[in-house]
Amino acid sequence: MISREQADLFAHEWIEAWNSHDLVRILGHYSEDFVMSSPRIASVVQEASGVLVGKPAVAAYWAKALALRPELRFTLLTTYVGADSVAIHYESVRGQAIEVFFFNESGLVCRASAHYL
Repeated sequence: MISREQADLFAHEWIEAWNSHDLVRILGHYSEDFVMSSPRIASVVQEASGVLVGKPAVAAYWAKALALRPELRFTLLTTYVGADSVAIHYESVRGQAIEVFFFNESGLVCRASAHYL
């Protein structure tokens, strides 16, 4: 079970990592085999399914996304707590988004899904 304190800590660390644009720091939140789904995957790396598996694939996607958006900055709006997940509602350069993160037994994100307006 994830506590409010754990969820808030994760959300703040995640936002700070993205705002640093440090890909190693960002990827530090994730397991080696994590699954990322986002409608933006299709447009940025031409993966029609919108799903990538594993750090190398997601790292390539995020590196390209960061290069395309050097002004990228996230502002945390709200954190939601689930039994085995955390949802982060944030503002980005393209508007509001919500990402849902599921954690493995080591406390790393094993699956994440991004949602946009």
